[in-house]
Amino acid sequence: MSLKKGLRRAGRADNAAILTAVSKTQPWEVIRPVLEAGHRRFGENRVQEAMERWGPVKDQYPDLTLCLIGPLQSNKAAEAVGFFDVIESVDRDKIARAIADEIQKQGRAPEIQIQVNIGEEPQKAGILPLEADAFIAAARGYGLTISGLMCIPPVDGPRGPYFALLRKIAERNGIAHLSMGMSDDYETALRFGSNEIRVGTAIFGSR
Repeated sequence: MSLKKGLRRAGRADNAAILTAVSKTQPWEVIRPVLEAGHRRFGENRVQEAMERWGPVKDQYPDLTLCLIGPLQSNKAAEAVGFFDVIESVDRDKIARAIADEIQKQGRAPEIQIQVNIGEEPQKAGILPLEADAFIAAARGYGLTISGLMCIPPVDGPRGPYFALLRKIAERNGIAHLSMGMSDDYETALRFGSNEIRVGTAIFGSR
């Protein structure tokens, strides 16, 4: 896959989006070559797994950006705030309050994104689209700066309408960053304004 080619085909500038390499569950021998090639932004699903994987090497790469893209439990909020640079999966009031409290305690503020369950699928995490505006306002009320929205659309059918909906939610809430698009739909996401694609299989291969 090529992010730049996808951006150009979408009629956008080469630097209009960033690539998060989804390293969750991948063995270190597969991740290391990507890191050594110069890539510095990685996505992880679980707090403990990420800390075990990246903790021993994190200080060696001061430009490393680690993103939590999986669901976060409130009892892991302290570790998540202390370890990650970006938390993309905020989707419940309890989590938003816990993160806000930890930011105050630790004096460290990772970027915060809200996950929207854009297809309203019961098996997926995320705030429902109709509840997104109120949740964004509540999170801001706790003192959180919301840098972006994230979604994972349904696997069946066209993805474009879901990406368009997330963009509309972001626009009316004054949010510029959209984390949407993965290995099989990133070019569609880029056409709908994605600023961040999360790609695992196309980089590391199947798990």
